[in-house]
Amino acid sequence: MRQLKAVWILIALLSTMYGAEDSQTHSLKCYMTHLYDEVPGEVDNISDMFSQGMFYKRLRFNSFGFRWKEEIEEEGIKIRENHAIAAIGGSLIYKSAYLNGFGVGTGFYTTSAAGTLDDAEVDLYKAGKGVISRYDVTTDGTASIISLAQAYLEYKNKNVSVKAGRQIFESFLTRSNDTKMIPNTFEGVTLNSTFLPKTTLKMAYLTEQKLRDHSDFHHVLAAGDDDNDPYAIYSENDDSAMHFGLKLSELEARGIDDKLIIADAKNESIENLTLRMNYTSVPDLISSAMIQANYRFYLGGLSVIPGLRYMQQFDDGAGAIGGANLKEETEGYSNPESLDSKLYGARVDIVEDAFKLRFGYTKVADEGDIVAPWRGFPTAGFTRAMAQYNWYANTESYMVQLDYEFEEISEFKVISRFVVQDFDDEKIGVQADSKVFTIDLFKGLGESPLYLKTRFAHVVGDSDTIVHDIIVDGELTDVTKKDPSYNELRFEINYLF
Repeated sequence: MRQLKAVWILIALLSTMYGAEDSQTHSLKCYMTHLYDEVPGEVDNISDMFSQGMFYKRLRFNSFGFRWKEEIEEEGIKIRENHAIAAIGGSLIYKSAYLNGFGVGTGFYTTSAAGTLDDAEVDLYKAGKGVISRYDVTTDGTASIISLAQAYLEYKNKNVSVKAGRQIFESFLTRSNDTKMIPNTFEGVTLNSTFLPKTTLKMAYLTEQKLRDHSDFHHVLAAGDDDNDPYAIYSENDDSAMHFGLKLSELEARGIDDKLIIADAKNESIENLTLRMNYTSVPDLISSAMIQANYRFYLGGLSVIPGLRYMQQFDDGAGAIGGANLKEETEGYSNPESLDSKLYGARVDIVEDAFKLRFGYTKVADEGDIVAPWRGFPTAGFTRAMAQYNWYANTESYMVQLDYEFEEISEFKVISRFVVQDFDDEKIGVQADSKVFTIDLFKGLGESPLYLKTRFAHVVGDSDTIVHDIIVDGELTDVTKKDPSYNELRFEINYLF
């Protein structure tokens, strides 16, 4: 085992000299989601239903290197440490043919990883934490995941698809976010409909979630806090955007059984105008409504697409349990027990053939933080860059993004982003201001089912942000926020067959 780990560490270190990220697809144009080039059709008997089903196979390698501007150790305990980690695995997805509209689907995934940190330091992984289960590593030293992340029964006709079981569900705040080894999936019942003219409607009742770095399904909005389990924090929803004040014991004491209810619609009834609406709710805790409008017009040979997004978050009881800040550090919040909030977004896309230029802006009201630990990002498509969480209260962000797909180099695409993130200096529970540069490279190899992806992030943060008059150990003092500066490099190989 030591020799195997040494080999993996060597692979991780070597791979971070080159870099990666994103998805499962045969199309570089849709690199965030697994698309199926072919799907099974209708049959007239149960034997053909299974024999004429289709398998979708993938082998995958991912590696991550991460270097902080400054490593940190407090009272002999490491808070930050540079690291590298690599993983190898794959997936086997099966979709049956359809008999009288009924079919089944499964998705089996596996990953095995090794990195430069000891098992006891697994919480220090930032890059690449999605390729392992922190709970499995800390409880029994297992650095691999084997998961039946999809297993569903489906009924579909011309206008409607209904699925029950484990599945991917893409909406405004729920995403597969398949950028590591295993996608984010849910258990529940979902409906997809195109019954209304020029309208796509999605609805879901989701009872459990399985984050990318979990072996088992877990609560959708509850943080583990079992006093008898020192690693319980990793057992339930421990997403980076989770509100860790919403502890499972607190919810159980109030009789709250956290479930996700979602309605998501897209309408294109008016020429050149696309309207998107979403409602997401965890009853008795939190809910939100979002509306977005994109309008396309033409200027010479260019397509110009302005877009506006508005999101309203309603505190239905979560604020009184966990507070206004996702990390439970509510100093600087005008109402520390309220999660009511709003988010505004604006962007302009300028598109010509393989070229796209985007200018984006988002602003979160100076109220509560936005709660969204389901891998759909409230600022996505407007100002979110790789691994950034810029939906804390009173945060403004500005982004410039440039995409280009090279015609002279087959299946080669570049995406680059520059984001300025202005956080609230008086809130101890949010990071210091930062500037983020990322560049993504995607390359297919002609007729080969081999795809390469790489990503680099360079973050420059403020090192002198001071929060004044904070009570620490019963005394009033000033606290300097940690410098968020770092460099990260990823490299991924996909073989789809």
